[in-house]
Amino acid sequence: MNAVEALRVAQENGVRLGVVGSDLILDTHTEPPADVVEAICRHKAEIIELLAPPKNRWSARDWLAFFDERAGIAEFDSGQTRAEAAAFAFECCIVEWLNRHPQHSDPDRCAWCEKPDRDGHSIVPFGTESHGHTWLHPECWNDWSQDRRETGQRSLAAMGLKAPLKCAEGTN
Repeated sequence: MNAVEALRVAQENGVRLGVVGSDLILDTHTEPPADVVEAICRHKAEIIELLAPPKNRWSARDWLAFFDERAGIAEFDSGQTRAEAAAFAFECCIVEWLNRHPQHSDPDRCAWCEKPDRDGHSIVPFGTESHGHTWLHPECWNDWSQDRRETGQRSLAAMGLKAPLKCAEGTN
C-alpha cells in the first residue's frame, strides 16, 4: 500500500485528513480500524506532502504546459514523431514529478519493506542532500522505484495528464 491508497482507504472508512503545519490531523466520528491507522502512520510523511498547501506545487495547467513544451521540443527540434515526442514528454513529467515529490524516510528502517538493517542487507540512502534521502535495502530499490513512478503517474492522471499509449504499454 502506498500513500495514495492509504488516503483512499482512510476516506472509505470515514476518516478525513488534514494538515496543520507539519502535523497530520485525523477527523472521524468513530474509531477507525487498526489497519487504517497503521497505513496512515506508515505513510504519514508522504500523506502530509500530498495534502499540504501548495508551496512550489504546479497546477494541472502548469503540468500540461510543461508536457506541451517538452513534446514540442522533441517533435520539432529533435525530429521525433508525435507519438515518440509525447512518450518523451510524459517521461519528462514523471521525472519532474519525482524531483518535486521526494520521499524522505527514517534511516533506521527500509522505506519499502520497513525492516531494519540485518546481516548482508544494509539500509543505504538513495537521493541527494538537497532533496533528502530515502533509506532502502538495495534489493528493495526496484520495487520502491516502480511504486514511486506509479504514484507519479496516478498523480499526473488525476490532473488530466495520462501516459501516451506507447508509454502505458511499457514499450518505450
